[in-house]
Amino acid sequence: MAPPTPHGAAGPALAVQLRRVERRKRLRAMALTLPLLLFLAVTFLVPLGALLVRAVENPEVAGTLGRTGETLAGWDRKTAPPDAAYAALLADLTAIPETAQAGVLARRLNSEIGGARSLIMSTYRALPLGTGLSPAQAKEKLLAHDPRWAELPYWWAIAKNSSRWTPDYLLTAVDLKRDAQGDIVRVGAGEAAFSDILLRTFSISAIVTLLCIALGYPLAYWMSTLSERRANLMMILVLLPFWTSVLVRIAAWIVLLQSNGLVNRFLMFTGLTDMPVPLLFNRLGVIIAMVHILLPFMILPLYSVMKSVPTNYVRAAVSLGSAPLAAFFRVYVPQTYPGMAAGGLLVFITSIGYYVTPALLGGPGDQMLSYYVAQYTNVEINWGMACALGSVLLTATLVLYAFYRRFAKAELSLG
Repeated sequence: MAPPTPHGAAGPALAVQLRRVERRKRLRAMALTLPLLLFLAVTFLVPLGALLVRAVENPEVAGTLGRTGETLAGWDRKTAPPDAAYAALLADLTAIPETAQAGVLARRLNSEIGGARSLIMSTYRALPLGTGLSPAQAKEKLLAHDPRWAELPYWWAIAKNSSRWTPDYLLTAVDLKRDAQGDIVRVGAGEAAFSDILLRTFSISAIVTLLCIALGYPLAYWMSTLSERRANLMMILVLLPFWTSVLVRIAAWIVLLQSNGLVNRFLMFTGLTDMPVPLLFNRLGVIIAMVHILLPFMILPLYSVMKSVPTNYVRAAVSLGSAPLAAFFRVYVPQTYPGMAAGGLLVFITSIGYYVTPALLGGPGDQMLSYYVAQYTNVEINWGMACALGSVLLTATLVLYAFYRRFAKAELSLG
């Protein structure tokens, strides 16, 4: 018979077997979550990455006027461009195979300086202007066709956009630009628009968030004091708007808020006003509809936190001599801060991306940033600018989320 194995020899073998079992469990768990990770990567991370890349990509000029950009690389942008630049421009325009591609180039340069579209397209349609031309002859031909080729701003636009990557879209999104020398400066007062749009977006979102807190907090508190059966019934009523399309709810608010709608009829019937109050196609109508749509997003986090707060804390404070109202605000309310923070963050982040509600219920001065993203995407066909504005919204969302995480950690450490 073989001698018995010492206990010390079985220890390492058992540890190896346990590690193998744990490794198999981890691999099995990863295999189960892999389809979800792939789905998120394809539907979320890849489009997000494409948005960020397109916000700094500038392929229209670099892809069609490559030789012209190389020729203008050493240009001082103060004197007239060299004759070689005219020859390179003529060669680049001649090499463009389709009119549609020339139109994309013309539209991109026209966004930099007015009149570039007609200049590029008229020159492209007039080609060829000759073969085997010297740089001086190419310059003469272009100036004879259109004297605007002697104006420096058109060459500045070509030189500034000759690189495939550009910060211009992101700079424009915050009312900055690069001047002829490449320095970053602030746009003129008459051109600055996106700062006001961003401020309007954040102010409307902040007002909607505060109103949702003011309306949702008492309702969530009342629901937390009800019996389970009544609380479930009230929760169904709170969630009922989720079963109705947003467009249907907006259409209902148009009916309610119009001059001859139910709201104005009630105000005039009660004598609060003698004439209809303008509630539609202005800031007030937008805020009312957004609060109605986003209020459940505030109630749900508040209710879940309030249900976990022990009710005997307030009673203990009152029994120790505190006034009921003081005990509520000093004992109960601080324990609901996580719910207020989560609901406020959810409502605010959702609000800054709103498009349909301001577009249908607001006026020209009530449109939020998402409206201009859609405008640049569908009307202006300027994907770079649309992606830059989307990147601004993404950055704002990430900053708010980081602030919330920091606030939440501070709350946990204090607790």
